[in-house]
Amino acid sequence: MLEWLQKWYEVQCDGNWEHYHGIKIETLDNPGWSVEIDFNDTNYKIKNLNWKLYELKDNNWIGFKIENNIFYGSGDPLKLTLILKIFKYLIANENTNDHFIMQEMV
Repeated sequence: MLEWLQKWYEVQCDGNWEHYHGIKIETLDNPGWSVEIDFNDTNYKIKNLNWKLYELKDNNWIGFKIENNIFYGSGDPLKLTLILKIFKYLIANENTNDHFIMQEMV
């Protein structure tokens, strides 16, 4: 998944895009991950999505939203890969699939 993200980023870099947009991956203190991917000025346009939270237990959760062509995702310490998979799914399909996400969480 990380290799896919690297390639996606490389394709977006055109000498201009990377100066104003990009990817942020940080840790959370609850603990967990926070991912922000700005896909403005790319070929991807996804309508805003309200925050969606999937929580099986206190330590098994993931959530995301899209606001103004920025993907915001967060999840527990073992969900970084799934957060990136959700972004990949969203830009490929322009929507989400609850079944896909729940299946990946188990």
